[in-house]
Amino acid sequence: MANDMYPAEVARRHRWPVTVGAALGGCALVAASTAPAAAHGEGGGRTTRYVALGDSYTSGPGIPQQVDANCARSDHNYPSIVAAEGAVTAFKDVSCSGATTENMWKPQGTNDAQLNALDRHTDLVTLQIGGNDVGFGSIIATCARLGSQEPVGDPCRRYYSSSGFDQLTVNIAQTAPKVDRVLRAVHARAPHARVVVVGYPDLLPDDGSGCFPSVPFASQDFPYLRDTEQRLNLVLRLVAAWNRAQYVDTYRPTVGHDMCKAPADRWIEPLQPASPAAPAHPNARGEAAMARAVLESLGSGRGRG
Repeated sequence: MANDMYPAEVARRHRWPVTVGAALGGCALVAASTAPAAAHGEGGGRTTRYVALGDSYTSGPGIPQQVDANCARSDHNYPSIVAAEGAVTAFKDVSCSGATTENMWKPQGTNDAQLNALDRHTDLVTLQIGGNDVGFGSIIATCARLGSQEPVGDPCRRYYSSSGFDQLTVNIAQTAPKVDRVLRAVHARAPHARVVVVGYPDLLPDDGSGCFPSVPFASQDFPYLRDTEQRLNLVLRLVAAWNRAQYVDTYRPTVGHDMCKAPADRWIEPLQPASPAAPAHPNARGEAAMARAVLESLGSGRGRG
């Protein structure tokens, strides 16, 4: 682990609370969303060695065909599509359902520490992480339970703000330095790689509307949870830019295909999926949409359509 640390570690840690605090307060929204990142490896040569790191939004639980039961990994997740359609000759997907930033260094069952898949010959790395550090699974379960009891109002927001501050905003702020540490480790282990941070897709209606009881959140908790996801994506964008990595927005390309939409139109499954996928996760069309976003960011025309 010591080899992944930079000498400026302490100074960076002191700057993170100020930088992220400003972003979550809205002050850095324009700067963070428009400032280009100088990505490692950008603009040079053909990609031949690609490694995908990430959590269940990357691995694609429930989507056929599942190729790794331990990690609920699909061969139709977005890294597999990127590898098939991009200029890739060597591909390793070590994403794993339930992964947190700690699993970059620690195994999950039969899945080795994800960072161990990287070496000096890696050309491209995609990373999608942070949702489980914030507490994605428990948030969904808590808000569904409270919404079922009180479908009108904002019981979930009140629950997470009962201490006088929004705990989910705090969780996101605390996740920022963890993702920062991961990216520094990625650069250290794969110094010549183009590094791409992939954001999370649109889970709930972007206009703040709800769809109780199909998704059993209270009416005012839909915009609250939408805003929470947007804060997480903003911080991921900021951390990517801070670490000279490229950020891929998968939220905007998936607006209008959230879990409240009809089965034919949605790319995110609700808590009771109608298509093969985990609850509140992308289905095969959602993974394909994220793949298109990544391919377009890499400059591949084959990512369109």
